[in-house]
Amino acid sequence: MRLTQIAFGYFKRYVENEISNARGKYIYKNIWGWKRIDFDKRPWVYTEDRPWTDAAKRANLPSELKKRGKIWVEPIKEWKIFKGDRVEILTGRDKGKQGIVCQIIKERNWCYVEGLNYKYDEMNKSATNPGSIVRVEKPLLVTTEVSLVDPSDEKPTTIQWRYTEEGDRVRVSTRTGRIIPMSRDALNADPEDGVNTLDFKETAKDTTESVLTKITFKPKLKTFEEDLMEEYGIKDDRKRAPTYYY
Repeated sequence: MRLTQIAFGYFKRYVENEISNARGKYIYKNIWGWKRIDFDKRPWVYTEDRPWTDAAKRANLPSELKKRGKIWVEPIKEWKIFKGDRVEILTGRDKGKQGIVCQIIKERNWCYVEGLNYKYDEMNKSATNPGSIVRVEKPLLVTTEVSLVDPSDEKPTTIQWRYTEEGDRVRVSTRTGRIIPMSRDALNADPEDGVNTLDFKETAKDTTESVLTKITFKPKLKTFEEDLMEEYGIKDDRKRAPTYYY
């Protein structure tokens, strides 16, 4: 009898143990029909890797979060630097150099400048494989480490948001008063994935705009039976009996 009780309770304890530890391991196990609710309440820490990558998941393991501690990010009410802008680096070994912003992570106030502020990382190195060296750009703080470049004199400047006579909202250099135009990537890029909508090319597999905007259903204040009778041309002249609800 004792052995039977242990055998019946073993699977339940095993499943509960796997649910509690599944999020703390690098290899996630799918347990159908079970869900750990309290995991979704834990805040996600953004790193240099995007959240859907394996590297970001490894960085958010409970053991790694304890080592890292809390991360403080200065809130930015209005972003003034976007993807495709020319900026000048204000700190580090590349101080004074200018480059194009190739990526922005708003959750950490980070921007990446193409070809600048980089370091070399070793990839796929092992005892039998020497691996390879890859140059990777490192993030820079938008608030203190980069400054937008005024295209009129190619010098760093602070900017303000203002409105033109036509009502368009533009960026204006506080030093020269010139308008700094938005880049093509900033005007047509989606803030989530950074994909430029101007690069989309319609193919035979894509759904056309005419099909998407076509109205295929018109709501009517009729019952299902009345709708069928109208569609098949059925006429019913009989008078319905009164219905009473108690």
